Amino acid sequence: MTEAAKPSPKSFDWAQFVRSQLRNIAPLITLIALFVFFSLASKSFLTLDNFVNILAQVSLTSIIAVGLTFVILTGEIDLSVAAVANAIGIVMAFFTLQPDYANIQNVPVPGLVAVVFALAACGALGLITAFGVTRIGIPSFIMTLAMMQIAAGVSAMLVRGQIAYSFPMIIQTLGSGKFMGLRWLIVVAVVTLLIAHLVLTYTRFGRYIYMTGGNRDAAEYSGVNVKFIIGSVMVISAMLSGFSGMLGVAYFGSAQQNQFDTFLLDAIAAVVVGGTSLFGGRGGIGNTIIGLLVLGVLNNGLDHVNIDSFLKILIRGLILLIALIVNVYAQKMRDSSATTE
Repeated sequence: MTEAAKPSPKSFDWAQFVRSQLRNIAPLITLIALFVFFSLASKSFLTLDNFVNILAQVSLTSIIAVGLTFVILTGEIDLSVAAVANAIGIVMAFFTLQPDYANIQNVPVPGLVAVVFALAACGALGLITAFGVTRIGIPSFIMTLAMMQIAAGVSAMLVRGQIAYSFPMIIQTLGSGKFMGLRWLIVVAVVTLLIAHLVLTYTRFGRYIYMTGGNRDAAEYSGVNVKFIIGSVMVISAMLSGFSGMLGVAYFGSAQQNQFDTFLLDAIAAVVVGGTSLFGGRGGIGNTIIGLLVLGVLNNGLDHVNIDSFLKILIRGLILLIALIVNVYAQKMRDSSATTE
């Protein structure tokens, strides 16, 4: 073949690249912009201590968001994560000896037994959700909405408006203690994120999660037990939510009703803002980490520039709306690109 007859190398299509990676690029640009803005707006923001503060503030949310990432990757949703976290923290406190002034009629058992009972309780809640979604056929939105009410009812029945203050020593250490000057809570959150990333990236179970979310029919034709995968991620979500709730009550120093109400929006926002597709099959733990940092920097930065607390809620809502628009728009561009090819 002569020199003239050789085909010319195909030039890199930047427009196509941006379209395909918009869901990943937009959150990263948002994070950088927020970081630069707050660094310039407040001298107290850009410090090592404040960065550690941000990590501590998002640690509980990150554990819940990991489970929610698994669920959303399959194309499902879990609205019960915050209520389950609250209920399991209270279940653990119910089986822990409380001081007399707590005025809670409970059943004290040894600390490790209380932890086991709490983990068994969140496993049971997860299995009920999984059964409702996969066996009965209740849509996950409705099923987890019902589970939210069930978990809230468990919380109300166990404490009856009272506040618990004592928890097993191991949970106290992980929730509020420090390891070499760093909060154990941050270490636990990082380990949870790392394990989840390895599972989604390097295991067959992780591949099946992406296959289920990407094209459920194709996954079934390929031999994937889709119902088992969906049921599994529902249980994982409940277990991680419950674990976060156990650490959370130690972090806050108390267990009471409605303590984790804001964590539902925070966890969903972290996953969606990070770029994981609401339609399933796209995204992952890396996206969730970016979303967590965006929310952490935003919340922390707004405190440093003394923004009105009500305006802070509005700004968070607007950023979530923008992320949803980008998410849907990116999906449409990907679909149109696939059609033209």
